[in-house]
Amino acid sequence: MKLQGNALRPGMIIEHKNRLWRVVKYQSTQPGKGGAYAQVELSEIGAGTKLNERFRSSEDVERVRFEQQAHQYLFADGDMLTFMDAETFEQIALPRDVLGNAAAYLQDGMEVMIESHHGQPISVKLPDQVTLEIAETEPTVKGQTATSSPKPAVLENGVRVMVPQFINQGDRIVVTTEDSTYLKRAD
Repeated sequence: MKLQGNALRPGMIIEHKNRLWRVVKYQSTQPGKGGAYAQVELSEIGAGTKLNERFRSSEDVERVRFEQQAHQYLFADGDMLTFMDAETFEQIALPRDVLGNAAAYLQDGMEVMIESHHGQPISVKLPDQVTLEIAETEPTVKGQTATSSPKPAVLENGVRVMVPQFINQGDRIVVTTEDSTYLKRAD
């Protein structure tokens, strides 16, 4: 599938120079002279090498099509994560680095989508949001809840997030798996 250079977004997988790359960072630039372009940081799938490229908005980029299959997360064994196909019950073990930082959000029995390219697993898509408990945070000081400044907190999985002042240790919150952003207090 062809995309224009300015349509790229972090997380997308593209084919560039006959290799597969994941878009890590994307910055659109509109210079005073000349046309707009996107400054993109790419990470090669499998090898992990980095590449910085500039794509003009008129340039076509090939986005890779994937086969997606629902899987259920079972367990971790060292650096390997085991998933089970929801239809065939076949198990597959993938290295933890396929998920990157998102691996911290895996929970027993979590439904994920494994994306494959020509039968080779490339990435794992987690749900957009997860509910976790606050393991530690500063106690709320009376009168500080009126301010909108966030405070640091550590979730039960060890991930650090910024939360509103009214959130306390033991509260359950909803966070995004993509960038660890606090969304709301869980019901």
